[in-house]
Amino acid sequence: MVRGAWLAPFQVRSFRFQYPADLLTSWGSEMENLILGWYILVTTGSVVLLTLYGSLQYFGTLVAPLFGMVGDRLGQRIAMCAMRAFYAVLASLLMTLAFIDVLRPLHVFVIAAIAGLVRPADLAMRAALVAETMPTDRFVPAMGASRTTSDSARTVGSLAGAGLFAALGLGPAYVFITCFYVGGFLLTLGVGGTRVVRHAGAPRNSLWRDLRDGLEHLWDTPSSLAALWLAFLVNLTAFPVTSGLLPYVARDVYHADQTGLGSLISSFAFGSLLGSILISVIGRSIRPARMMIVFALGWYAMLLVFVRTPDPMSGCGVLICAGLAQSLSLVPMSAMLLHGAGAYRGRVMGMRMLAIYGLPLGLLAAGALIERIGFVATVTGYCVFGIVLTLLIALRWREALWPLHAPANAR
Repeated sequence: MVRGAWLAPFQVRSFRFQYPADLLTSWGSEMENLILGWYILVTTGSVVLLTLYGSLQYFGTLVAPLFGMVGDRLGQRIAMCAMRAFYAVLASLLMTLAFIDVLRPLHVFVIAAIAGLVRPADLAMRAALVAETMPTDRFVPAMGASRTTSDSARTVGSLAGAGLFAALGLGPAYVFITCFYVGGFLLTLGVGGTRVVRHAGAPRNSLWRDLRDGLEHLWDTPSSLAALWLAFLVNLTAFPVTSGLLPYVARDVYHADQTGLGSLISSFAFGSLLGSILISVIGRSIRPARMMIVFALGWYAMLLVFVRTPDPMSGCGVLICAGLAQSLSLVPMSAMLLHGAGAYRGRVMGMRMLAIYGLPLGLLAAGALIERIGFVATVTGYCVFGIVLTLLIALRWREALWPLHAPANAR
């Protein structure tokens, strides 16, 4: 039964192309993030510049709704192909700069800012494309299976990136990253999707009208509005700890090298992977809105334990639990947002990605606070603030999120 639930999405031809395409793209991205984050920290020695680098990768969250509208107009597959070709071009440029030994931190910041205009929309496009191509009865398991691509990349890809960087150096490691991006692009060409058909003479809405329609849809759906606020909150206060700040934790708290950093990243991702697999197996029986709230609180609780964990081995164990809670909160959130979104799928997920803008804000603030009050005090404050506001969100939209008969908890 478990095997059947896990494999059901792969009976759809499009998903058999999309899964490996997403997997290769995720591997390239995670290897790149770890390698460049470590490069910036070691080269500059500044945690502020490290958080700046992490923030630049999410610069494009401000324009993610526009990518969502492009996907709704042209089809999600076309938009994803263009984005992944762009990743390959930028990776090739960094690889070339590394090989001719002229790469400098300024180059990394500039290319990270350019890539950051596009990259945040990738996860949104993936989810929207799954919703576009997957039968309703396989949608939630497919969302869980799709999420394993990014989780497995963080689990294994981060370790692979650290190992390649340590053994071969920056240039050769980037050969692998570029190949992953090219492979992801080629496989995306084989993904199916609903062809966008516009009848002759039919009026074409302006981009502003399309965006307004998407906003009205979200505003009129209380559970979706609550999900967007929660998404912004966890990106502001939870994700900074387990993304941009882990190089700082590895070097300055645990006194580890890039391999130790890879272990921390992969531990959190392994927990996320377990959660995604669990969702793919039991997806037809979950209550999305309830899970979203309960496991967000569990995520914050695990982070409070993590910052007080004295050694890296114990820290890795706590990060596995934190990753599990994160996945069991955010995968149901995405499924809930896409359920019933219809023609607004791209715009809804674009607005969901807009919430990621909380991450660069949280990272930049954390970098400044850590230099003034310390790592433990900063993360503790973030978590307490996050728990309080999560409870307030649950109370404010209680009728839309908690009753079993609520549409947001439909199986």
